[in-house]
Amino acid sequence: MTKFGHLNRRLLLASAVGFGLVAGAGAAVADAVKVAAIYTLPVEQQWISRIHTALNAAAERGEVEYVFSENVANSDYERVMREYAEQGSQLIVGEVFGLERAARKVAKDYPETGFLMGSSFGPVAPNFSVFDNWIHEPSYLSGMVAGAATESNVIGMVGGYAIPEVNRLMHAFMDGAREVNPEVTFLVNFIDSWYDPPKAKESAFAMMDAGADVMYAERFGVSDAAVERGVKAIGNVIDTSADYPGTILASALWHMEATIDKAVANVAAGSFEASDYGQYSFMGYGGGSLVLDETLVSAEVVESVRAKETEIMDGMFRVNVNDARPVSDN
Repeated sequence: MTKFGHLNRRLLLASAVGFGLVAGAGAAVADAVKVAAIYTLPVEQQWISRIHTALNAAAERGEVEYVFSENVANSDYERVMREYAEQGSQLIVGEVFGLERAARKVAKDYPETGFLMGSSFGPVAPNFSVFDNWIHEPSYLSGMVAGAATESNVIGMVGGYAIPEVNRLMHAFMDGAREVNPEVTFLVNFIDSWYDPPKAKESAFAMMDAGADVMYAERFGVSDAAVERGVKAIGNVIDTSADYPGTILASALWHMEATIDKAVANVAAGSFEASDYGQYSFMGYGGGSLVLDETLVSAEVVESVRAKETEIMDGMFRVNVNDARPVSDN
């Protein structure tokens, strides 16, 4: 058991030996970048799962040795960052939305270690880089699908916290819905939790009782409510359509691979420095995409959405970024 054994965590390594830990992931790769990730929630959680998936893919290619800790409390986060840095991690990845100052202090103390953190703020030299899930573009497209689908002209939206990273996706979704349906109105609520499916579900039920017939499922639990009431839903970050067949009209997906691959390549080349990696979540870099169920969405709407998608990819349409807290129309 390593010094991280006191944490609720799992390990994945791309080589046979890394950080003093044994893994069955294949032959040792001498030049693999040593990457550690620190997550405040389980790796199954939608946002975190995107980072975890991208790092697993890099590990399977032999490009990184990957270890991670999950369910790390904010009060433990700084300590775990320091432990991984002391263990020789070349790149530490995570999210520091609730502990910006502490995380930046750690990075300053380990200038030879690269840090790539989900953050609401900017990078700081020499080694603290930031990223975010800038999937406002596919969110706009998913809004177009929702605006065309609603018959009551009421769409419900359940979010986690009203932070810029969530707000901008909601506003983009709302703008897309209004493009195709100027009469649409929105019910908006934040449950003040990143993972509380029962609370999200109850919030969704309340919106359906108020007339919502399409739900924006920013949090887990909303789609479960949609299934029970027989209304449609729009997914966020991951594709859950297989789990909710006949319910998910479309989803705005986040792909973290472009961000991770760029950061790992920079570390390997010895050129990693403080930078904002947010652009790598844009559709043009392959960091975001829209998936929709053409068995549930009319051919006319699909054509309209794909045409707008082409405009975005060609640089002919720019989705507005609005970080303000969205509010209900009613």
